[in-house]
Amino acid sequence: MGIKAALPKYEIYFYNTVLCLAMLWATSWIFEVSSSNANRKAFKTSVKPGWSYFGRKMDTADFEWMMWFSRFREHILFALTGHVLFAKICSMLAPQYRSLVYLVYGLLAVWTSMGWTYVSLILSHCILLYSISLMKIRWVCFVTGLCTLATFKCEPFVSWQAGFVEGDFDLRHVLFYGGCGFTIMRCMSFALENCERKDGSYSILELLKYNFYLPFFYFGPIMTFDKFHVQANKSDLTRKEWEMWNIRVQGLVHLGLIIVVDVLFHFMYILTIPTDMKLLKHLSDWALVGLAYINLVYDWVKSAVMFGVINTVSRLDHLDPPKPPKCITMLYMFAETHFDRGINEWLCKYVYNYLGGKHDNVLEELVATLCTFGITILWLGPCQVVLLWAFFNCFGLNFELWIAKLFIMEPFASFEAAMSEATSRRIRAVFSTFNFWCIVLFNILALNSLDFAKLVTKRLLLKGFPITTITVMFVTYCLIQVIKERERRQALIDDPDPLPDATSSPADAAAAPASAQPIADPSKEKAE
Repeated sequence: MGIKAALPKYEIYFYNTVLCLAMLWATSWIFEVSSSNANRKAFKTSVKPGWSYFGRKMDTADFEWMMWFSRFREHILFALTGHVLFAKICSMLAPQYRSLVYLVYGLLAVWTSMGWTYVSLILSHCILLYSISLMKIRWVCFVTGLCTLATFKCEPFVSWQAGFVEGDFDLRHVLFYGGCGFTIMRCMSFALENCERKDGSYSILELLKYNFYLPFFYFGPIMTFDKFHVQANKSDLTRKEWEMWNIRVQGLVHLGLIIVVDVLFHFMYILTIPTDMKLLKHLSDWALVGLAYINLVYDWVKSAVMFGVINTVSRLDHLDPPKPPKCITMLYMFAETHFDRGINEWLCKYVYNYLGGKHDNVLEELVATLCTFGITILWLGPCQVVLLWAFFNCFGLNFELWIAKLFIMEPFASFEAAMSEATSRRIRAVFSTFNFWCIVLFNILALNSLDFAKLVTKRLLLKGFPITTITVMFVTYCLIQVIKERERRQALIDDPDPLPDATSSPADAAAAPASAQPIADPSKEKAE
């Protein structure tokens, strides 16, 4: 089945209607639970006074969001504004030295916020991995980088290195782990790119420019060294048509999303409710399922906004940063699931694609996914929840390949060939429905808790069977068809079907030999 397979318009309208009504129904349940339990004892630590003139309290359970857009927004805004001003002045007066200005400003900002001992720690890791990169042996660079990263995940190395941070403030641990973790990943990217370079080696100054670029230093995203090096050192700083307009629109969109999330936190306590297991056991099935789904959507919005703010600043510096993650509402395949596109691109380039090749061999794919998720476990920090999350997602990714291999074999291939494209699309959507909920259940493990994931699974598949199970799966089926319709329209825009020649008659077209007909490019069809 091609991605351009169409369904009747009335069918698509029906799917959209069902989906909207189901979303409103689930949201109303969550709003009611939030309003009636605002003064609950278990909520006191995370539900704080908010809009007093509306009599609403606010969900403050997400430390990362509150850090960015409430408690420390002035400090973050001040640092990023200073970077933009100095970068703009340098781009106007001496554009050839702008990467050096990025280095100097970033170094001073890190020094001011964390102290000179922390800067010394970061520089020592940079020098170590730079020295290893001069050997130009790929596996040595990889092993050294992973061992260095492990020192920030295991005692007593963590405590010893954390002692290099001066002072005691709320952001201390966040900035320490963020700066160190991303530094190691950037140094590994530099080392691996240096191994690929045939003529000489990059200088350590290029590594420092890359690592101390302030917008990416503490919070990412990771931009691989090869892309950063080319873009940060290009001399032509002319912008494309409408580029500045697009940057302004992007900034306004992110501001709008921040306001929407702020409103959401005042009316629905989606992060605090999953922490209260006693309350969860009394919720309806719809409220519980909707809560799991909205938590994933929120995490995507958070990633999109936080990376989007940084990306807007980097686009002002004439860089092309990693794009925001694909929205969870547009996903039904494990192969496209990620919340940090920078880490995803890093892993794909240096591990997954390097080991997996064309991703058509079952054994190579298994080795590639095991290595990829092994590094991801180390990056996130080994613990029970992370190990379970990695196992299920690794299994899901490989299971997709196994199923794809199975269905191109006989007799399944003949069955699908005999179907119409619309029928094939409907049947594939049924399988994608179960895949979608596997993605949801596997990922709320990491975002919420193991107990919450168990409860949602039990309600959805056991206690709620058959009414809740069938109803939720049908609504999800509608969602999958809406996603497929959006993909179909995008495919028609990206690769429109050729129009028939007006000078030729239908009889001439029918008489044309089959060899003259264009052969469909399989790369233009979605791998499902």
